Amino acid sequence: MPYSNPPIVSLPARPTTPPIRQVLKRLLLALGVLVLTALIVWADHAGYNDNSDGSVDFLDAAYYATVTLSTTGYGDITPVSDSARLINILVITPLRVVFLIILVGTTLEVLTERTRQQWRIGRWRSTVREHTVVIGYGTKGRSAVDTLIGQGVPKTSIVVVDPHPLAIEQAGHHGLTGVVGDATRTETLLRAELPRAAQVVVAPERDDTAALITLTARQLNKAATVVAAVREDENAPLLRQSGADVVVTSSSSAGRLLGMSMLSPHAGSVMEDLLTYGNGLDVVERPVNRAEAGRSPREVEDLVVAVVRGRRVLNYTEPEAATLQLTDRLIVIKPATAPTPQ
Repeated sequence: MPYSNPPIVSLPARPTTPPIRQVLKRLLLALGVLVLTALIVWADHAGYNDNSDGSVDFLDAAYYATVTLSTTGYGDITPVSDSARLINILVITPLRVVFLIILVGTTLEVLTERTRQQWRIGRWRSTVREHTVVIGYGTKGRSAVDTLIGQGVPKTSIVVVDPHPLAIEQAGHHGLTGVVGDATRTETLLRAELPRAAQVVVAPERDDTAALITLTARQLNKAATVVAAVREDENAPLLRQSGADVVVTSSSSAGRLLGMSMLSPHAGSVMEDLLTYGNGLDVVERPVNRAEAGRSPREVEDLVVAVVRGRRVLNYTEPEAATLQLTDRLIVIKPATAPTPQ
């Protein structure tokens, strides 16, 4: 069922105190202010007059503190001496204000938090550029995010879009900015600032949804690299026609890996290692450095499997790739490195 509510931007979650603990903390603070006020009144009880019996004991002081801080003010106990009235002006009145702030603090905190959240969202929108939008935070989307982070992409440069609030909540706990909404709608992708994104990962649950999202994303951003995932091979051409630069077929890829593992368990293990970023060996893309320009791919320190020249991907055995150019990029296999903590 389509997500019909307006899209909502959710910034990374910050550590918060549990609600029960917050309430107990406020109650203890209010009780502390009340006890402090009662002690102040009791210390100067001679300067107060009780209309009922003329004297003020500790119970009367506590009673006076209660009605004074709550602004009830029955007037049955009143300060009559100059010192008592001065203490009321300089001490009791500020304590009354503190007491009221504690009582209404929850409402003030909610209003303040909403204002702070709106300010954070506005600031994020004004600064986000060349980021990566990951549409769909299921198994494929989470794996894509983990790989991006493992390759050094900062979490602040990743925006997750998903129609399920729980998925965006999980993304927030992982330090990611999220947008709750239907990614087939232009409004949702605009909330994710997709027109200013550099990469888009399309990984929803359904292939038809992936095609519609890809069309919408390409319409909003002609220059971004769009990588889409589909379940069935027959839908891959549709995704390419919709504007995807790369289409990954999950079912056939898994099937080929299963078949390879059956014929050669060791080959299957190596492929699984290559597909798992940060473990054993990794497949990475990097530019050609000056020392490598003019040399053969076989002379490069890393194991070169392909050369990217312009928009073409050349196998390292092709004659055109025999001499590396400074503008080329290399697809290499190299030992995995531990991800940088963020």
